[in-house]
Amino acid sequence: MFLNRIVETKKAEVEQLQKHLNVTQAEADISMLMPVRSLREAITTKRSRGMGLIAEVKKASPSKGIIREQFNPIEIAQSYVNAGADALSVLTDVSYFQGGIDIFKQVRAQVNVPMLRKDFIISREQLLEARLIGADAVLLIAAILDDVQLKELFEQSKELGMEALIEVHEESELHRVLNLEHVELIGINNRNLHTFVTDLAQTDQLRQLVPNHCTLVSESGIHLPEHIAHLYESSVDAVLIGEHFMRNDNIGEAVHDLMKPAEQVSSTTGSVNS
Repeated sequence: MFLNRIVETKKAEVEQLQKHLNVTQAEADISMLMPVRSLREAITTKRSRGMGLIAEVKKASPSKGIIREQFNPIEIAQSYVNAGADALSVLTDVSYFQGGIDIFKQVRAQVNVPMLRKDFIISREQLLEARLIGADAVLLIAAILDDVQLKELFEQSKELGMEALIEVHEESELHRVLNLEHVELIGINNRNLHTFVTDLAQTDQLRQLVPNHCTLVSESGIHLPEHIAHLYESSVDAVLIGEHFMRNDNIGEAVHDLMKPAEQVSSTTGSVNS
């Protein structure tokens, strides 16, 4: 599976990170940092629409290649924020998504909304790095972590002051995640990891299994206002969207057009599931 190749690449990258990251110094530096911004609050009680939006800064993907030729991460991030995005997701994987730590840092310096480091997290060193570059939350992908790794990285992210959005693709992964204590953020990825085909039915099928106390984020394949309307009616708290916006010349307009079904709903109602 292609995902396995990505993980092997990530293991090699982690080996290099371990060579130059001074863990003791990193932990000391982190202890002096201000608390993170809450991603969960941003997409629920503080969101600007009836549904939260995590907008993604994304240049490329393994399945689609280059998504946005004219890629200016700062301009993109500012367009998102001006259009009312509640939080940002920024790819830091270089090999497959043409993202990077520098891109994340550039965006962090320009915006005040919560930022999710989106990468293939498999080690504590990556969590330390995430906190040092200003991440408020990290993505943990259940499909690439065994139960021990998932538990350890989830707990370590909390110890470092960050939130963790735990991503699942199927029912068996969701059951594994729900075995963890104090899980609050769950992402359902609508993309099939084997075929790369997206289908919102994935969210429909798994949504009923997610406890009401968890904040639910639907990811991938969301590109029509009808999708937003359907997900809102399905009591999904927020969406994570990148490719659709990246393919539009006017990002702000694209955000408003897509999120229109959620525009008229009062944000004061807070989280559907919280």
